[in-house]
Amino acid sequence: MVRLEKLGADERKNLENLNCPTFETQPWVEGPPLNERRVAIISTAGLHRREDRPFTREPGDYYRIIPDDIKANGLVMSHVSLGFDRSGFQQDWNVVFPIDRLRELADQGIIGSVASFHYSFMGADDPMGWEQPARLLASTLKKDSVNAVLLVPV
Repeated sequence: MVRLEKLGADERKNLENLNCPTFETQPWVEGPPLNERRVAIISTAGLHRREDRPFTREPGDYYRIIPDDIKANGLVMSHVSLGFDRSGFQQDWNVVFPIDRLRELADQGIIGSVASFHYSFMGADDPMGWEQPARLLASTLKKDSVNAVLLVPV
C-alpha cells in the first residue's frame, strides 16, 4: 500500500477527508471453542483463480470464490488500484491469503477445520455498497458450515 506522504496532494487530501461510517449494530457474536470452528478466509486483495476473469470496476464485481485446494501458482492478484503494492504477495501468498497457516492450525487441532471455499473482494471500492453481496456471502458461508472467518484487509 502506498503511504499517504508519497501520494499527490489531491489524492492525499481526498483520503484524509473520507468519512468513516458508523454502524448501529454490533456484528460480533460468540461462537464455539476455537478447536471446533470451521474457518474461511475473506481478503480484500483482489485475488482470484488464474482461470477466472480479472477484477474490474464494473458495478456488481464484488468478490471471487477461491477453492481450498488452490495452489500458490494458481492464485492471481488483479487489484485495480495502481498504487497497490503486490510485492508481499509475490514473495509469500500467505501475506494476503494465509491458507498455509490455517492448514497448519487445523493439522495441530487448534482450529476445527478449514472451509472448502474462501473469498476475495477487490478492496478499492466503497464498502458501503457491499451490504447485499456480504449478506449473500454470509448465507453461502453458513451452507459450508463456516462459523468463523479470518478477515484479511489489504
